Amino acid sequence: MKDKYLYIETFGCQMNVHDSEQMAVLLADMGYTLTDDAQKADLILINGCSIREKAEQKAFSELGRLIRLKQKNPDLIVGFGGCLAQHWGKKVYSRVRDVDLVFGTHNIHRLPEMVAAVQEKRRKITRTDFAAGITSLNIFAPPPPGAISSFVSIMQGCDNYCAYCVVPYLRGPEMSRTPDDIIDEIKRLVQHGVKEVTLLGQNVNSYGRKLNQESNFISLIKRINDIDGLERIRFTTSHPKDLSDELIDCFAGVPKLCEHIHMAVQSGSDRILQRMNRGYTAENFLEKVEKLRCVCPHISITSDIIVGFPGETEQDYRETIDLMEKLRFDLLFSFKYSARMGTAAQKLPDDVPKDEKNRRLKDLQDLQNRHTQEKHTALEGSVQEVLVEGYSKNSGQDMMGRARSWKIVNFTGGPELVGKLVNVEITRGYLHSLRGKMKEA
Repeated sequence: MKDKYLYIETFGCQMNVHDSEQMAVLLADMGYTLTDDAQKADLILINGCSIREKAEQKAFSELGRLIRLKQKNPDLIVGFGGCLAQHWGKKVYSRVRDVDLVFGTHNIHRLPEMVAAVQEKRRKITRTDFAAGITSLNIFAPPPPGAISSFVSIMQGCDNYCAYCVVPYLRGPEMSRTPDDIIDEIKRLVQHGVKEVTLLGQNVNSYGRKLNQESNFISLIKRINDIDGLERIRFTTSHPKDLSDELIDCFAGVPKLCEHIHMAVQSGSDRILQRMNRGYTAENFLEKVEKLRCVCPHISITSDIIVGFPGETEQDYRETIDLMEKLRFDLLFSFKYSARMGTAAQKLPDDVPKDEKNRRLKDLQDLQNRHTQEKHTALEGSVQEVLVEGYSKNSGQDMMGRARSWKIVNFTGGPELVGKLVNVEITRGYLHSLRGKMKEA
């Protein structure tokens, strides 16, 4: 029997990456082996993201490029999945005619039967309906050989309906996995050599809200902390309005929980935050950060900001800059606003000129680069616990890993250190990473 090869290209967030891992596991049971060479693939899947316009354009551009491989291989199956497929549905075919399969965020578990139907009947399959449960989230994806870190989805969907965000429309209402299912998955990952897990959800703070009174995010983290062999816990993403004092206290009271939180502020203007339907003020956000830094002085705080939201004036933008100066984030993911189909903000006039959006974004990013460099320079001379992941991307002589703060650390060492926790003295702080030397035990 001829070997069958699967090529997957993923766009977007960590959740999409994890979804692609689950797709590969399901299709492995059908005899498909992953390849990084699209030319030899029998099945190509594009896992597209619809959160930002740029990510959407990239996904469709790559789909258009890969679909041309059908000219050489008429039996090639090309599928389009993820948030972007959920968003477009059957309209994908009008944009890229020769796609065989379109499947949404709730239908990953049906992928084998859909691929089989395409193979047998050579007809197009479209599945973008929402499931009543969370079947797809319970697919166990074994980590690649040697992996020491893994993602674990603890919930899907969102009930917040921020004005600019398509997630509630593409991943459905908020639903949480049971704590026992999550604990079982993490234990299995640890048996495969994983030392660190990142818990995924659109708003992990609200985990368990629809389960029962005993099931909440704080109790889940504490149960995970008790798993033997696991060294570190991370989570993303965290909504400011739901960040409780009890969760903040976990950064001091739960030893395996790393000193890093990603919490999207989006704007420093209360007027814009209200238009965005974020549910908090800039002062509320500042108070949360102050509590975090009081409980955990060395915590690393990363965030998201959108510039050019409809109606954003120069004063609104200056308030965002002022908030950044007060908070001094460790890292910031910043974007120009782009209207997303079906969102509340789409109905608002996109009235900030493109050139002005570009200016605001550049100035904001330049400021954040200065803040990040200051943070990294301040770490020179400190000793950081690093979980070693593998060789550095920049040098075959160096190893790399992450500090508990999520910062990348490069240092001289050998492959025998992979998966181990080592202490590294930071000798130089760069914009995107730290350089250090390993301290002898």
